Amino acid sequence: MIDRRILLASAALAALFGFRWLRPDAARAAEKFEIEKTPEEWRAQLTPMQYKILREEGTERPFSSPLLKEHRKGTFSCAGCDLPLFASDTKYDSGTGWPSFWQPLPNAVGERKDSTLGMVRTEVHCRRCGGHLGHVFDDGPKPTGLRYCMDGFALTFKPATSGAT
Repeated sequence: MIDRRILLASAALAALFGFRWLRPDAARAAEKFEIEKTPEEWRAQLTPMQYKILREEGTERPFSSPLLKEHRKGTFSCAGCDLPLFASDTKYDSGTGWPSFWQPLPNAVGERKDSTLGMVRTEVHCRRCGGHLGHVFDDGPKPTGLRYCMDGFALTFKPATSGAT
């Protein structure tokens, strides 16, 4: 039989950790972006998968994004606000199942500490609308050594025009 004190202490600890993960981080809640919309406005604009990733910090299943196999010259932009984020010449096959890049375009992304799921990572978001894009890791190729592991459904692709180099 479970002692009542152990049961109450366990419930209190579970509530403490559960509520800590449910409440928005104060720094995150204080962030302001150039483009801000209500959840209803974002839902009207985005597909359900895009909303889950960009606005709720979800992730897609590995190998599910059509952009994983996109090899044309062009630009990968935010699916929420169309800000150009990555040039195609920085994309590479990391083998992880998500589109990966070794460098974003200048002034394109923001980063913040992400300590969800019991680990510390660096979350990457669109600097203009704050949409969650994925995470950056330090196991990428030269010249940066970084791997920007992005959710493909958070991105759109625009092929380069035929006259572009």
